[in-house]
Amino acid sequence: MIGGRWSGIGRSIFQAARRPRVALIGVGLVALLIMAVYGAADSPPASSPASPQVVAVETALAERKDVPIFLEGLGTVQAFYTVTITPRVDGELLSLGFAEGQTVERGHLLAQIDPRPYQAALDQAAATKVKDTAQLANARRDLERYVSLAPEEFTSEQTLETQRALVAQLEAQVVGDQAAIDNARTQLDYTTIRSPIQGRTGIRLTDPGNILHAAPATSIVVVTQVQPISVIFTLPADTLFAVSGAMASAPLSVTAISRDGKNPLGSGTVGLINLIVDQATGTMRLKATFPNKDNRLWPGDFVNARVLVQTRHDALTVPSAAVQRGPEGVFAFVVKPDETVEMRALQIAEESGGVSIVEKGLQQGERVTTSNQYRLQPGSRVRVVEASAAPAVGSGKRAP
Repeated sequence: MIGGRWSGIGRSIFQAARRPRVALIGVGLVALLIMAVYGAADSPPASSPASPQVVAVETALAERKDVPIFLEGLGTVQAFYTVTITPRVDGELLSLGFAEGQTVERGHLLAQIDPRPYQAALDQAAATKVKDTAQLANARRDLERYVSLAPEEFTSEQTLETQRALVAQLEAQVVGDQAAIDNARTQLDYTTIRSPIQGRTGIRLTDPGNILHAAPATSIVVVTQVQPISVIFTLPADTLFAVSGAMASAPLSVTAISRDGKNPLGSGTVGLINLIVDQATGTMRLKATFPNKDNRLWPGDFVNARVLVQTRHDALTVPSAAVQRGPEGVFAFVVKPDETVEMRALQIAEESGGVSIVEKGLQQGERVTTSNQYRLQPGSRVRVVEASAAPAVGSGKRAP
């Protein structure tokens, strides 16, 4: 067949060669015919329409459960008490009674200043009182004699009044002597320095042998109380009524969590809400107290403070990973029985701990997608796969 086709083509070309213009047109048509014939022979058969792509997704059920509602803000750990130990009298530092970093109790001996000058002053004040007390006793006996002689007019009225004044003067002198003794004893007590609180000592700031002076610039050590310990943190000002209402009904619990949100460091209670709202940031400051028995909280650390304000009971929930946000609001992809998805608008009431509370848009038992939502559109066919790893638990609402 092909040989015959080529013979006819040859004869046509030969006949057309006698007419030049017709020959050129004929050659072009023949060439196009040949290309069309062989192109059709070499082209592959048409493929069938592509089948819809199936998207592998992880899913979760909308279910009812109790959901704790948390508020979270950034906080700073502060010592419950901080005391800078300074001398109250001048003198040579004889010894220190603590080791750096030692936990000391209230009344623990921290330092000893040379007490000898103050002991001598106390002894002198005591001796002066003894002398004045003896003079007072003698003046009182003289006054008694003058009083007994006055009716007989064996003594003058002036002498009697003078003796009475002398007795009063000596009584006042004895009272002053006792005050001097008390002051000297107090100064002597100041030479023995004891811890006013239970806490942990820091780095020593002076060494034995130095001459100390009763001045604020002279410090011996800083004692810090870390059991209990405080955390000051911030929350949005618009949560004031929720927090104050929760505090009015029961002690408001708070958990301190490491900055990465992974490790809980301790549990405590909120003690107060500061009376001033920061207008620049729109936040309020709160102070919480933690027992800190294991010393996991340390002054100066930054932590996340998570406050439990309420618990929503029997709430319809989905994982927060299922909730998507688009131009028309919040939605989720719901898996239908035919393994396709539909986009469902949602109304979310709260989001806390990696869980969203759904007010409208879902029914209990419906299945929503929690992964690969960017590959989905209404009507997409899906294949449910097992979750590769448990989703990380969120940390609640974060304060700005």
